[in-house]
Amino acid sequence: MAGAHSTLAKRLIVLWTVAIIGFLYIPMVSVVLASFSRKRYFSFPINAWDTKWYEKAFQSLSVRELLTTSLNVAVLVTIFSVFLAFLGALAFARYDWKGRKLFQKVVLLPIFFPQAVLGLALLLWFSALGITTSWQTAVFAHMIWIVPIVTLIISIQVYSFDPALEEAAFDLGASRWQVLREVTLPILSPGLVSGSVFAFLLSWGNFPLSLFTTGADQTVPEWLYAKMVSGYTPMVPTLGSLTMGGAVLVVFGVYLMFMLRKWRRGGKDAGPAVESESGA
Repeated sequence: MAGAHSTLAKRLIVLWTVAIIGFLYIPMVSVVLASFSRKRYFSFPINAWDTKWYEKAFQSLSVRELLTTSLNVAVLVTIFSVFLAFLGALAFARYDWKGRKLFQKVVLLPIFFPQAVLGLALLLWFSALGITTSWQTAVFAHMIWIVPIVTLIISIQVYSFDPALEEAAFDLGASRWQVLREVTLPILSPGLVSGSVFAFLLSWGNFPLSLFTTGADQTVPEWLYAKMVSGYTPMVPTLGSLTMGGAVLVVFGVYLMFMLRKWRRGGKDAGPAVESESGA
């Protein structure tokens, strides 16, 4: 009887998992299918398949400009966010100092603000300071929301970091720069890489903050929204599919990098053991 209940529970879990995955990913699949339809508007089943929309997307100068703007914003946000979040994570989780609890609360506040309200507030602030909004101001806007998230991600890795490793390196005569480069950064690298991926993808797909702070410039999410509101073209699902594909490649690329690193580390750890056995 217990075995039957266990089997039934496993099947229900599998069915529930499949239902959730389908609920999340079927809309994305429909966007990809629409990008291969020859018709202007999506209809299912698709009677005529074609890749002409992808050809037009790759040949379009406006699409290249959109991708370049979004890439510039995402890359700069990633670089600055990881740097600031690394310093913030050390203050957040590593060192005990007066005001640390207040810092932990304040640094996470922007996460809880609606992005539309945050974007409007930044737009008013830029206007008050006489700053013309562009994709550069969007970088600053994205960082206000993304830096706290990356700080939290890196802090998880910092909490598990043993300070005795740095102290041992100092005792062996290493300088502060050597300790940072050869001890601290390698140990915290999983958190830094994870934070980088989050920062890049969150900035790449951000719409509310970009809408208020890019000015005359335009990112991919803004263009997709504008075309969905008025002037729909089959380039919408095509560009949407390309952005989703790029995000998937980034995630799987990082995953493969971690797996390769783990495999290499396993080979190095196994090497001395094999040599000792052969010597014996």
